[in-house]
Amino acid sequence: MMAQVKSRARVRDHGEVFTHEREVKAMLELVDNEIERIDSRFLEPACGDGNFLAPILERKIALVKRKYGRSQIEFERQTVIAVGSVYGVDLLSDNVIACRERLFTIFDTTYTSLYKKKCKDALRESIRFVLSCNIIVGNALTLKTESKNPKPIEFSQWSLAIGSKIKRHDYAFEELVPKELKDLSMFDVSEVSDLGTKSFLPRPLREYPLTHVLHLTHENTN
Repeated sequence: MMAQVKSRARVRDHGEVFTHEREVKAMLELVDNEIERIDSRFLEPACGDGNFLAPILERKIALVKRKYGRSQIEFERQTVIAVGSVYGVDLLSDNVIACRERLFTIFDTTYTSLYKKKCKDALRESIRFVLSCNIIVGNALTLKTESKNPKPIEFSQWSLAIGSKIKRHDYAFEELVPKELKDLSMFDVSEVSDLGTKSFLPRPLREYPLTHVLHLTHENTN
């Protein structure tokens, strides 16, 4: 079991205290049904090294394995969507690096066990690329990156299109978290949701051509 505190200095300087496994399990039980959907999206605004995101991805990958494990091509397609559905922000770059690696290992362990020598390094590269876009060094309070020249945090949405082609859209984090739904100045308003409430569609900053799951690293760079 991982310690909740890495050092007193990190607690003092950054307020870093990792959530205990017991609390993680209890909180994830509240969204149990959503975790059982491959494409349901989760954002952890203070992700650390992945105490919340790791068990979510473990269950999603297990679901992909159960449903599509007999077909390597389908498993590869659905895995990109599963990995692409988890997002994280953290102030500290070492946490972000550790979180990306932890999530990659969850994918790669299952992928390797299923297909062994048939595994494709190109898919591994695509998964690492998706994680580099989804797990970000930044401040979820200011909605900006942590750097000498802070910029608005951006996230990518990954969707299956035709066959093994992926469609990517980039969105500004600030457009995804309005303070009040009635303040829709940054949103395209749709009519009414199925529940009878106002809904909105955030405007993408940019979109990319359809790209094969094995070529995301090469064809989806900015």
